[in-house]
Amino acid sequence: MSDRNGDLERARTAARTDYEILRRWFVDEALPLWARVGVDPAGGFFEKLDRSGVPIEEARRTRVVGRQIFVFATAARLGWRGPSADLVAHGLAWFRRACLTPEGTVHSTARPDGTPEKTAFDLYDHAFALFGLSAAFVATGDPELAATAERMREAMKAGWGHPVVGFEAARPRRLPLEANPHMHVFEAAEAWAAALPPEAAAPWIALGDEIAGLALDRFIDPVSGALREFYDGDWRPMPGDAGRLVEPGHQFEWAWLLIRWGRSRGNARAIAAARRLVALAESHGVDAGRGVAIGELWDDLSVKSAATRVWPQTERIKAWLAMATLAEDDGARAEAFSMVATAARGLRRFLDPSAPGLWHERMAADGTFLDEPAPASSLYHIACALAEMQAAPLALPA
Repeated sequence: MSDRNGDLERARTAARTDYEILRRWFVDEALPLWARVGVDPAGGFFEKLDRSGVPIEEARRTRVVGRQIFVFATAARLGWRGPSADLVAHGLAWFRRACLTPEGTVHSTARPDGTPEKTAFDLYDHAFALFGLSAAFVATGDPELAATAERMREAMKAGWGHPVVGFEAARPRRLPLEANPHMHVFEAAEAWAAALPPEAAAPWIALGDEIAGLALDRFIDPVSGALREFYDGDWRPMPGDAGRLVEPGHQFEWAWLLIRWGRSRGNARAIAAARRLVALAESHGVDAGRGVAIGELWDDLSVKSAATRVWPQTERIKAWLAMATLAEDDGARAEAFSMVATAARGLRRFLDPSAPGLWHERMAADGTFLDEPAPASSLYHIACALAEMQAAPLALPA
């Protein structure tokens, strides 16, 4: 027993050390930079910073607005002493001005002056708007945000609900249907369910239950256990190569969500499926030589692309943190925390020491990084992983 206790404490110490390294980078380097030059004083947030930290002007995506609201709403909890409340308010002002429609939908993009550009419904942008509002609600307690999110949820259901389950990509129908936007609707629904009192949370709980059921019944292959990305109108994998795509990062991300959902609902099937997703992604979707989760597999679990991005590394961290909550003994818990540390070291490879506060977005299959701007959209992934690490028993005294 003492050896197991020692293994657990060593694993927790390793994970705790990596957490503190990442947190200090986030608080001391990333947040000051993005708060100083990633925020447009005229409204909204810049999409990218070049390698010298200069903003690149592009159309503003609503998904980035939601993500940056989450980042700054989470910042104070992670120890940042900057103007997080002001930056959340700044993001909300842009959201109301340039993104939200009177009908409760959102424009996908707006020009820097706030003029809507892409106005068609996009489930992915809608999901991240809901998610960002949930973080702002937790930070501010503003009931108007809950009312706005409720109106958005009902507009989404009324306008784009699939006749069986889930949501359409467009009206009239456009194929393929995609698992990824549904994952973020699931994330937003669970965030709102956790933020609200029981009577107000019920519709969000129902929405989360619906998406979890869709994942378990349609997205996850019952034979391989892998979760595919693209589907036809009846939620069958798309014909051809599109229906064969499996992304390791999404296996980890869905596993994190399904473990949290499965534990809250007492759903053993979800937990078993999530365990299998993690095992599959770890055994087939990680390049041990580079220490990183890779980009794409085929449905036979062979490698489609060994290139990768920063975000699968954050989802690997979250999945193993969730696995730690399922551990039945100290040995399994030690293994999970050891994998958290391993995944965190993979993420740390992407941080750019020559450009404080920036990261490399993409790594080629040979381990080299592409010379390109850092997108604001990825800061959410890092912030979410850090928030999960903080919530885990990593920072507790030995």
